[in-house]
Amino acid sequence: MLITLNKNVEDFPGNRDFSPEFTFSASRSGGAGGQNVNKVNTKVELRFTISSSSLLNDYEKEILSEKLANKLTTEGELIIVSQTERTQLGNKQKCIEKFYKTISRALKVDKKRTPTKPTKASRIKRMNIKRIQSDKKEMRKKPPA
Repeated sequence: MLITLNKNVEDFPGNRDFSPEFTFSASRSGGAGGQNVNKVNTKVELRFTISSSSLLNDYEKEILSEKLANKLTTEGELIIVSQTERTQLGNKQKCIEKFYKTISRALKVDKKRTPTKPTKASRIKRMNIKRIQSDKKEMRKKPPA
């Protein structure tokens, strides 16, 4: 079965095809759908083991393990589920798209933040707010006897 995707070259580094390393399983989906939902296995689960991937180098595996730690099982499998579509094929395509988005987001290098100082206007505004708050609290005190 051939699945076509609209993944951009810039979305994923290296533009690699991970499909041979995917493991799919289908089960019954929840939610609305009437009788169809009770008899058709439309929910699709994609499993991908990061550590055994031959398409990722050690550095990429390490980054993915760190950044996707909360999405990995104890065995190091990335599980992506889709049950939004009415067909198994549609959910399979959604899973693959989610996978590529997740991997590309995790492997994207974050820009380094350049430290900046607060502007003069923002410092003056902050001091005015502090002065007003201080005056409010001062007014709450009992007058000296």
